[in-house]
Amino acid sequence: MKVPVPAHIGSIVLVLPLLLAVLQTASAQKNGIQIYSLTVDSKVSSRFAHTVITSRVVNKAEEAQEAIFEMELPKKAFITNFSMIIDGVTYPGNIKEKATAQKQYSEAVARGESAGLVKATGRKMEQFQVSVSVAPAAKVTFELVYEELLKRHLGVYELLLKVRPQQVVKHLQMDIHIFEPQGISFLETESSFMTNELADALIVSQNKTKAHILFKPTLSQQQKSPGQQDTVLDGNFIVRYDVTRTLSGGSIQIENGYFVHYFAPEGLPTMPKNVVFVIDKSGSMSGRKIQQTREALIKILSDLGPKDQFNLITFSSEVTQWKPQLVPASTENVDEAKRYAAGIHASGGTNINEAMLTAVSRLKSDNQAELLSEGSVSLIILLTDGDPTMGETNPRKIQKNVQEAIDGQYSLFCLGFGFDVSYAFLEKMALDNGGLARRIYEDSDSALQLQDFYQEVANPLLTTVAFQYPSNAVEEVTQDNFQLFFKGSEMVVAGKLRDKSPDVLSAIVKGKMHKQNVTFQTKSSVAKQEEEFQSPKYIFHNFMERLWAYLTIQQQLEQMVSASEAESQVLKDRALNLSLEYNFVTPLTSMVVTKPEGQEQSQVAEKPVEDGECGTCVPASWAAEHLPVLGVSMNLKWGFSMLKWRGSPSHTCPLFYPVTPPLPRKGLPEPTSFPSFSFRTIASSPSTSPIFALPLLSLPQELALVAPPVLLMLPGPSMDRLCVNIKDSQEPMNLLSDPDQGIEVTGQYNTEKACFHWIEVTFKNPQVRVHASPEQVVVTRHRRNSAYKWKETLYSVLPGLKMTMNKTGLLMLSGPDKVTISLLSLDDPGKGLLLLLRDTDHFSSHVNGTLGQFYQDVLWETPEGADDNKRILKVQGKDYSATRELKLDYQEGPPGKEISCWSVEL
Repeated sequence: MKVPVPAHIGSIVLVLPLLLAVLQTASAQKNGIQIYSLTVDSKVSSRFAHTVITSRVVNKAEEAQEAIFEMELPKKAFITNFSMIIDGVTYPGNIKEKATAQKQYSEAVARGESAGLVKATGRKMEQFQVSVSVAPAAKVTFELVYEELLKRHLGVYELLLKVRPQQVVKHLQMDIHIFEPQGISFLETESSFMTNELADALIVSQNKTKAHILFKPTLSQQQKSPGQQDTVLDGNFIVRYDVTRTLSGGSIQIENGYFVHYFAPEGLPTMPKNVVFVIDKSGSMSGRKIQQTREALIKILSDLGPKDQFNLITFSSEVTQWKPQLVPASTENVDEAKRYAAGIHASGGTNINEAMLTAVSRLKSDNQAELLSEGSVSLIILLTDGDPTMGETNPRKIQKNVQEAIDGQYSLFCLGFGFDVSYAFLEKMALDNGGLARRIYEDSDSALQLQDFYQEVANPLLTTVAFQYPSNAVEEVTQDNFQLFFKGSEMVVAGKLRDKSPDVLSAIVKGKMHKQNVTFQTKSSVAKQEEEFQSPKYIFHNFMERLWAYLTIQQQLEQMVSASEAESQVLKDRALNLSLEYNFVTPLTSMVVTKPEGQEQSQVAEKPVEDGECGTCVPASWAAEHLPVLGVSMNLKWGFSMLKWRGSPSHTCPLFYPVTPPLPRKGLPEPTSFPSFSFRTIASSPSTSPIFALPLLSLPQELALVAPPVLLMLPGPSMDRLCVNIKDSQEPMNLLSDPDQGIEVTGQYNTEKACFHWIEVTFKNPQVRVHASPEQVVVTRHRRNSAYKWKETLYSVLPGLKMTMNKTGLLMLSGPDKVTISLLSLDDPGKGLLLLLRDTDHFSSHVNGTLGQFYQDVLWETPEGADDNKRILKVQGKDYSATRELKLDYQEGPPGKEISCWSVEL
């Protein structure tokens, strides 16, 4: 099987959240509005993304029609410009102070007009929408511009594009240019709509510091079927990357009088931590929430380090401590804690105040008793799904009590489960105490969301980090002191250079590591750095100044949450002035979109906040001021695909299907020696390994064929197969392990159902783990988990590995010179998993395991007096009785194909 070589991808994952404009035309073909050009141009310069989406439409109808421009963008992004060009006249969007725009907004609402253009559409997206009436044969050009500083998350930057034009487009093109002076260490792409045909329209090129991703599909490549206007383009396109880093971890970049300092040192040891988990088990947590919380907590406990200490506090109306003090994360203690977590049940009220004060008191007492290790980091992680109902219920009083109790000694992280909890309450309590808040969305992957959050804080590397610059060199510097630095994240400081600053800008970063103080020094030549950013293809004008303004506004909005009333007003005034000066739509500004005379005279776009049912990145304290939201999608999923087939209840067993040319074997007669067999030719496509003609036994029609739990291609030139029944294993099994290939396949088998509970595939290069169960597929990459339901279409290209899944649910893991592994799931009551192998000629001589042993030397013998349907199979000193039988092969889907195979029991 020919596998395309994936483009080499770097190590900071940069996700570019871009959404192709959507013209709602169930619409388009019915009302005559046609999109004839749709382009996305995104320039990412030193993590700062500047994205321009341009959509051109024409009205093909004989009367005026409404055209709707709909666009999704990341919640962290700020819209900087929107305009419509109609009959040669430009109608711009004007950004004003929210109070100034409020009158226009209120008047529009009073007239019954749709004034709010932006709304939240998911976990990480906001949606921008505007409509306009288009005369017959008239053309309209829509242009939307937004900017965002990409944030490093678990070791990667991510850029997400939502592609959903809803009709084929004559000129459709995405251009993404990335420039990173530090160097791009890896780059990868992923899509939830890509097919093998569309993959030809994707071109990725990269050198040491620059990358270009071009996607330009033809009309025929976009079509679901020839001659139709329905498009296959409906989903996410993601770019991930990281940059090259050093032990010093510092990079100062300078452009046009502004600087940005990125800090993320490599190779630092993880500091031991003391963690108190505070878990809400009130009645509102009952059902799925508490089940997912138990599941996540058990997994998180497994990830505690050997030098960590921990305790569990559960609360409802009352508060309960698991242990009277924090205990080491030994195997015995962790196992006991898992059993305790598994028994957590929900009932009662919500006494958050007492639970939090108990957690703080526990840490203080243990610290005073010198039970906490020197140089360790203490964290409190609160998970709750509702507002306080027992004990102290005043949110402000609780926030005050917790802040006074913690007194800057510990960091508090608050997780709000669902939308019944006040996110503003949790956000302020976390920010007051050196942590952060996160919403956990009620969904099938809630447990994974909890686990991923823990991974963000699982590896503290530095505390009390301070950045220092010469006072005669810089001014108006953004936040330069940070309480904690975690593995996989990045600290960013930006500022202005003074008029007479030195030719070399130097910086000192000080922090505390386990039991010692550390200092990092970085220097950067102003002239050399200025020269770096001169390529207009990759750079947009004054990008670093806009990066500084963006970062300053974001930090001031966050600081307003925990500031005093007087301080908050000062921060608000400065953030507002910067928003207006740099034309950003923020929670403090609004964009008024003007329209041609005779239509709605204006529409108002405002930035949403994290509150109610719309999750966004803006401080929830300003929820009272928000309107519907602008949005971009940043859904990070790995491109995998699994197949669930519907068949009869007898076809519920997992299959293991190698289908490439086998290794030489000894002593096995060719199938043609069986006179009772008829031959059937199985067709193969050019993209798959050849499948040779197989002998089929003639059985009475009334005997139903079944699929074997494991189906292996036998070593040998005849492409014969081995059907394996596993009888004696209930423990996890090592199915395959090939150190030369860097592949390991394990699974849990159910002998009663003759099916696998789960199958897990682990790759060493790139480091990826795929865990499949009958319910979902979980892909772990960069310590981050992504869950996929069967039959989600995905296409992911990593360095050395391609992962695809189509709508039939077939998940394929392939790569250059790698064995191709496919996974499937059945919809039958047995809920079994299927495992298929192709390209097995790539197995090395070191392959082993329960199934891997059959790719070593295999000897066949005919028992004395036996007919041609009986054989003895000798494998690594073991003898297995083999009988020729008819079975069903599901590698091409139900109802399956009849095959003849040798059946053995293990």
